[in-house]
Amino acid sequence: MSKTLFYLMPALNTQATAAESVYLAACQIAEQHYRQQKLVYIHCQSKQQAYAIDELLWQFEPTAFVPHNLKGEGPITGSPVEIGFDKLGANKSRQLLINLADQVPTFAVKFPQIIDFVANDDALKNIARLRYREYKQLGITLDTAELPF
Repeated sequence: MSKTLFYLMPALNTQATAAESVYLAACQIAEQHYRQQKLVYIHCQSKQQAYAIDELLWQFEPTAFVPHNLKGEGPITGSPVEIGFDKLGANKSRQLLINLADQVPTFAVKFPQIIDFVANDDALKNIARLRYREYKQLGITLDTAELPF
């Protein structure tokens, strides 16, 4: 059965927007799971968001290297971290879904573990509440936690 963990984003103390803070957290989580040798799929709302995450994974931590590719690019066997935005999901079986889209993707139930975020922004919080309800309707176990970093 799938389990979703919603990370509650802290108050903004930088000039980054709430969405940018979520993007950075997604990259940090992807790196952590890559180091645990898990295969990760980052699902984005749009092509533009996918390209932004792709670029951020190259830059977010100078000492980190997270092998990744956009869906349909890279090696035939795929990289440990795949980024996509279509309705089909990952090209192969993966252990972790990081959802950055406004809705719960229909393929979410295929993942044993799902990470989602509650951004520190009223409009984004309302969208997260809708996703929470969607996960619940799909019968996915839900939990929340403070972002650990």
